[in-house]
Amino acid sequence: MELIGHEAATAAFKQAVASGRPHHGWLLTGPPGIGKASFAEAAAIWLLAGAPEGRGFSAAAASQAANFVREGSHPDFRRLVRTSDDKGKLRTVIRVDEVRAMQAVLAQTPSLAAWRVVLVDSADEMNLNAANSLLKHLEEPPAQTIFLLVSHAPGRLLPTIRSRCRLLRMKPLADAEVARVLDDIADGLDESDRDALVRMAGGAPGRALAMAEPGVAALEASMMQLAQLPVAEAEAAALALARSLAGKTAAGRYAAFLSRAPTLLAEAARTQSGPRLAQTIEDWHAATTLAASAGPLTLDPLTVSHDIARRIARLGS
Repeated sequence: MELIGHEAATAAFKQAVASGRPHHGWLLTGPPGIGKASFAEAAAIWLLAGAPEGRGFSAAAASQAANFVREGSHPDFRRLVRTSDDKGKLRTVIRVDEVRAMQAVLAQTPSLAAWRVVLVDSADEMNLNAANSLLKHLEEPPAQTIFLLVSHAPGRLLPTIRSRCRLLRMKPLADAEVARVLDDIADGLDESDRDALVRMAGGAPGRALAMAEPGVAALEASMMQLAQLPVAEAEAAALALARSLAGKTAAGRYAAFLSRAPTLLAEAARTQSGPRLAQTIEDWHAATTLAASAGPLTLDPLTVSHDIARRIARLGS
């Protein structure tokens, strides 16, 4: 699939390669979900395909290198990510074992391409031992090797890692670009659902895709209606909304609810004053914290949804 957006970052990378002496380490930063990992993979494929001429990285999208990279079989490409343990559970960090596993490859010359590429997704997830092991490669980089480090929070990385990489700040996509990503990848969405997802995405197509399922537009309408109901009807409506988001088939709409609810409260706060403003700010803070904690703490969706829905319902009181 063709990379959508990030033209400035693409041009900077291609220009560096065209110079004949590209920096060996690239730190790709920006908010989660904007396509940093997609950019890194597209750049790696383009480089491994021989840096063909053409718009962006698209000339390499259907190459043999692309097939090998996506199948995980390219001998000159390594992707460092979190792995699963013996029970099949995804580990919380990238371990030093994953970094050490690529050392044999880095000790050899590239076999199919002129370059080798190591993609770390994400560098924020390396534990200290893994970070120090990767740092050694960045300090003494093997010849013809490019390291692409995806980072959502570069301030958490070792300063020595940051100092040995060229920083490439990536920006959120325009709404029209997010819509194109949804049209390419997400099936079964009508125009109203797509438009609602674009509004919620904030320029991050990855966020939109995580919420992409039919009914998102209707969910947004239900939330707006809940914010306008009189007190006598609000509690029952809040509970009904929460129950509709608690099932296993509602994962996308639940994610959309968690994304949209704090924004809805913030929008309401901008029109208020006095005690109502203070209450809405308190509700916004609580909803934001709860929405951010729901996934990492595996909180019960019904409990989370009901709590936040009741805060939205207070807007109509």
